Amino acid sequence: MTVQTLRHSSLMDSVSEASSIRTNNRIYDLRAAGVDIITLSLGEAFFDLPTPSFEGMPGSQIHHYSHSRGVPLLRQKLAKYHESCSGAPVDPETEIMVTAGSKAAIFMTLTALLEPGDEVIIPEPLWVSYPDQVRLARGVPVTTPWYESVGDLESYITSRTRAIIVNNPHNPSGRRLGAAELLALHEMAEKYGLFLISDEAYHEFVPEGEVFVSALEHDPEKRHTIVCNSMSKNYGISGWRIGYLIADEHFTRQVLKLQQHMVTCAPTILSCYLAEHFETILDHTRPQIQRVVSTRNRMAGLLADRGVQCLPGDATFYLFASLGESRLDSTEFAEQLLTRYGTAVVPGTGYGASCDRFIRIAVGAESEDRLVRGMTAIADLVEATR
Repeated sequence: MTVQTLRHSSLMDSVSEASSIRTNNRIYDLRAAGVDIITLSLGEAFFDLPTPSFEGMPGSQIHHYSHSRGVPLLRQKLAKYHESCSGAPVDPETEIMVTAGSKAAIFMTLTALLEPGDEVIIPEPLWVSYPDQVRLARGVPVTTPWYESVGDLESYITSRTRAIIVNNPHNPSGRRLGAAELLALHEMAEKYGLFLISDEAYHEFVPEGEVFVSALEHDPEKRHTIVCNSMSKNYGISGWRIGYLIADEHFTRQVLKLQQHMVTCAPTILSCYLAEHFETILDHTRPQIQRVVSTRNRMAGLLADRGVQCLPGDATFYLFASLGESRLDSTEFAEQLLTRYGTAVVPGTGYGASCDRFIRIAVGAESEDRLVRGMTAIADLVEATR
């Protein structure tokens, strides 16, 4: 009898593991084994937050399904919050949907937008999941080198282009798109009939006194703009997996179908808690956000003093540092940094083909003295491998 070999979808062969998560899984294993690692690879900020109490919240509500668009009170508060941030009105009944993390919001957006073979333009450095999420949605990622400007993106538009996706503020560089750049993106979207997907998961992480400019500000009617965002990232509770998207009524209705078939609704108990404590948590985390952004820019200064340059940026808690004259590529550098100096970073190659001369550094998970030790290790290894 012939034994048939069972096969998985060939689509999965075109998809890679998320490089940052793969790195961090290795770090989790090393730390569990008792190895002391200066962790500059985790894409989250560790804030001092009170342990949540669900006392007094009705069990008849929090233990069960909620509306697949999201808990109504949470949608109302998010809509008001974004109107104050962007000046664009958001209808909580029809233009917003709460998701199980912003990754889900982006993936469902791409799935709802793309026909097989449609192209999505993704500027590098890119967030590691964008290309593979496009592939999973049966589309084609079209990446552009890190040194090209927003104006250069137009040369990549073809008859198959369906969308442009940007991360603002940017992971991994910390750069914020200016008003002129956003306006240029909107003009391209209008001219060529494209969607602009704006991933704004770090919009609270801007320097004190600075104003974040949302993509919605230039398209309040949401003619072509889809904003994906994250409560869990901005509130320092990334493990809670609460994100959301904002789009026009028609598109949100299409994505709602995916939500209903994939997860039914975002976690009810966490959504209810965030709705009830929306303002209190943000008041608690905002000062800590300012501290981590300040730390990020201080660490950039320490690296610069040692001759290690980072791509321009002043937001988020990331640095995208150049390897300069080091003879190592980003994977070799990260491996030697871990094994010789006990310091973990993410190789730049995961952020695009043009980024193999960079590493991503995150400053949200370690104390000041350990961060300084990590920056010293990075600079020392650059010098040692010239």
